[in-house]
Amino acid sequence: MSDAFCSDCKRETEVVFDHSAGDTVCSECGLVLESHSIDETSEWRTFANESNDNDPVRVGGPSNPLLTDGGLSTVIAKPNGSSGEFLSSSLGRWQNRGSNPDRGLILAFKTIATMAERLALVATIKDRANEIYKRVEDQKSSRGRNQDALLAACLYIACRQEDKPRTVKEICSVANGATKKEIGRAKEYIVKQLGLEKGQSVEMGTIHAGDFMRRFCSNLNMNHQAVKAAQEAVKKAEEFDIRRSPISIAAAIIYIITQLSDDKKPLKDISIATGVAEGTIRNSYKDLYPHVSKIIPTWYAKEEDLKNLSSP
Repeated sequence: MSDAFCSDCKRETEVVFDHSAGDTVCSECGLVLESHSIDETSEWRTFANESNDNDPVRVGGPSNPLLTDGGLSTVIAKPNGSSGEFLSSSLGRWQNRGSNPDRGLILAFKTIATMAERLALVATIKDRANEIYKRVEDQKSSRGRNQDALLAACLYIACRQEDKPRTVKEICSVANGATKKEIGRAKEYIVKQLGLEKGQSVEMGTIHAGDFMRRFCSNLNMNHQAVKAAQEAVKKAEEFDIRRSPISIAAAIIYIITQLSDDKKPLKDISIATGVAEGTIRNSYKDLYPHVSKIIPTWYAKEEDLKNLSSP
């Protein structure tokens, strides 16, 4: 109950809101002050057929421009009771007979969504991967290829194009059994097909060691100071001609930073967190070692601390 001015009582009175009629009524004289009011609050009613389903959502999913019908087609469900089984079975048979041209795409999009969710990727990357797969599928040249590797490669390319790259090993971990070699081949195939479609090379985006740094540091539970030092060091490292992959450089810098801190990380742990082999980290460390005094921030480690680093 709340107060409002009543024209009959000539003063502020308590009013009652009748939700069923939408009327606001004076509690003293019964005058209807406002009728047919619109309740703009959420209406959390359950419209599900099953009694144990408490999902209040009563609308379908968003439209998908990549599908022929926009993803808004109707699917006939089976009834709960015995009544209407004949009608349902007949309609169900006709529905199954009708060929859905988007059935393969829907399954592929679901697989991409599952992989993206397992890698905690944002929706824009998932949508970009869907778009890449649709463009490749439209060329009708991907039949007979490893579907899991193809979908994983689409996600890998989407990450690169959205400037949120993931390593092939990370993509491989959610790729339903596809190997790194298969994903690599699928990636080259997709880039080639999209290049033929556009008549020009496909922009993949440049990978920098800094793109992986925060995620790798998080996997190792490094403190804020160490993460900040690693990010500054990896930017400095780009000024030198170190002919190693960005992932290897990132792993080697993390190794250096942790060796200069009280919380030293074993090489094996860094290898697991980054997906880089221990031997590769050692070789990258060997290439970075001559420049370590210029790469590591002076606020993080002094000259004498750097001299205590083990020589490669």
